[in-house]
Amino acid sequence: MPRSTSPQQPSDVVVEVPDASGGAVASAAARARTAQSDWYRSGPAARSAALTAAAEAIAAAAAELTDLVIREVGKPRIEAVGEVGRTVAILRYYAQQAYDPIGAVHEPSSGAGLSFTTRRPRGLAGLVTPWNFPLAIPIWKAAPALAFGNAVVLKPAPEATACALRLAELLDPVLPDALFAVLPGDVATGKAVVDNVDLVSFTGSVGAGRSVVGAAAGRGVAVQAEMGGQNPAIVLPDADPARAAAQIAGAVAGFAGQKCTATKRVIVVGDPAPLRDALVAAIEALKIGDPADAAVTVGPVIDEEARDRVIRAAGSVGPAGGRVLTGGRTVDGPGWFVTPTLVDGVPDDHRLACEEVFGPIAALQVAATVEDAVELANRVSYGLAAAVYTNDLAAALDISNRLEAGMVRVNAPTSGVDFYLPFGGEKDSSFGGREQGKAAQEFYTSTHTVTVAAP
Repeated sequence: MPRSTSPQQPSDVVVEVPDASGGAVASAAARARTAQSDWYRSGPAARSAALTAAAEAIAAAAAELTDLVIREVGKPRIEAVGEVGRTVAILRYYAQQAYDPIGAVHEPSSGAGLSFTTRRPRGLAGLVTPWNFPLAIPIWKAAPALAFGNAVVLKPAPEATACALRLAELLDPVLPDALFAVLPGDVATGKAVVDNVDLVSFTGSVGAGRSVVGAAAGRGVAVQAEMGGQNPAIVLPDADPARAAAQIAGAVAGFAGQKCTATKRVIVVGDPAPLRDALVAAIEALKIGDPADAAVTVGPVIDEEARDRVIRAAGSVGPAGGRVLTGGRTVDGPGWFVTPTLVDGVPDDHRLACEEVFGPIAALQVAATVEDAVELANRVSYGLAAAVYTNDLAAALDISNRLEAGMVRVNAPTSGVDFYLPFGGEKDSSFGGREQGKAAQEFYTSTHTVTVAAP
């Protein structure tokens, strides 16, 4: 039974609801398929109008949704406000993309008649989403699916159940009945969703993602999976250490580091001292506390297990020959708070150097040359996001071209994402097509070729 509690006040039960059983998932899928046929035939104008109305409904409830995001997942107010705004913008963007071209016209090989391609919705989209962006990630998947004529069933993370249910309540009046359904639950519910849909979009851990990919591929349905990152920020000697440190500190510890694009490794080329000192100061300047406080940057991690995982990782640094430069401590009082943490001196095979620890912790690494820095950045099995800090444009472009990452940002933090651009990574970070932007149409529709011969 999904039971969501506030991470800053664990005694506060936000919502508790029954799991959607396998039968309930199958029933919701059947109803959604019936609704999908009419939804697709309604045409782009009707779909665009519905998504615009959905955006207006979310905007009207912005203050309420902001408070709910803060309460349920502990997102600091400034980021919760931004997430609600992004959710509205995504809906408005895809309301217009409903009018995008769906094919091309070709001359038949015989020269007579007509050949053209067209795109059609795949049918019923199953979305399996995490808790860290409880509104934006479900919507950046659902909005394009709906815009191009699909129906949607959403299985949210248990920790974000209340946000998902409220989202469904706001969308219900502006969408056809049964077209969009939220199915609360855990692993069994997620498996039932994968077994009952025509395409699957997943965001979560590598282990869960591989399971979803295998199950969907076994059924022969389209699947995409975004599965995290071990994101590097490379700092060249000519970069301004104070400016780079300010950005990197936010990317390491903003929202307690609970983003797949958070910076997990800081790779300094040459003398590490100037950046190290600036980064420690910038991290220690971040305000940690009640996420409802507008001045707070670092709230709690999502639960006790997540907090203990960060503490264990920090505790493993000394025995491995490294040191904790700052942080690595729990905070007295209720809630799952841990101080933002920076370590250095760990071996290249240490967990913090090669595995994602989902929390406010990062490792500082040193490279003698740019070539060594790129090799170090690419050494891990992930390839989602990377950042490069330098004043040398030629070096920035050269490094960007050699990094094994789906997204590279120059003089900007790894944690920034634009919803109108393709989102996804390389290696273990992603499977299948890119999300967001114009790339979404490729996943949520299939291409059909039609040839009309002259009579």
